[in-house]
Amino acid sequence: MDALIPHLDIKGLGLEKHEGILGEREGYPDYKHESGKRLELKLLYVDNPGLKMKKPPTPREPSARLTQKVTVKNVDPELDAMLLIAYRMEVDDLNSDAAVPQIIALELFSMIELVEARDKRMTDSGGRWFGNYETPTVLSKIGKEKLSKGLPLDTKSYGRKESEGKDFNEDTNFGKLKRIPHPKLQSFLSKYRLPSEDE
Repeated sequence: MDALIPHLDIKGLGLEKHEGILGEREGYPDYKHESGKRLELKLLYVDNPGLKMKKPPTPREPSARLTQKVTVKNVDPELDAMLLIAYRMEVDDLNSDAAVPQIIALELFSMIELVEARDKRMTDSGGRWFGNYETPTVLSKIGKEKLSKGLPLDTKSYGRKESEGKDFNEDTNFGKLKRIPHPKLQSFLSKYRLPSEDE
C-alpha cells in the first residue's frame, strides 16, 4: 500500500504532495488539494478473513497515529483534515495467485477536532504537555500515588521510564487513532471491527 500512495498524486484527484511545514522527511501535512485544503493521510489495515495468508496470533492494532508533531501550533482549523483510508488485501483480478491492497472505505475528519480530542483525553487522564507542545506525558505510578494523597506534582521535568522516578513519563502510545475519543472517528473504526480504547 505504501508503494501505491504516490499514485494519489495524480491529475483528476486534485491532490498533490505538500512541501510540508515542519521541514522533515515526514513533514506535515502530506497533501494539498486544488481547493486549498490540506490533508494528512492515514492508512487503516483491515483483515480479510476470507484470504489465506500468514496472520498474527492476535488481532492487529492499527498503528496509525496523530503524533506529537501535529499540534494546535501547526494545524490550520479552516484548511486541515485527516484522510483516513481503510484497505484490505484481496485476490488480484488478473492473477489469482496474487493479492493486492484494495481501498474499501475512506473518510475525512476535521484535524483540529481530532487534535483537540486527543489532547483532552491526555489532560483528562492527568497527563500534560511539556515544552511548547513538544512532549506529551502521562502520570507515572509515583505521580498517581502523589495525586491520590493530595501532594503537589513536579511539572518541571518528565522521565522516559518508570525507573527514573519522575511524576510524569513520556506517553509512548500518544495519538493512536483508537485512543482518540472523537465520535465520528470511533464510528469509522468500529465499523471495521476496531473497538475504541474504552470497549
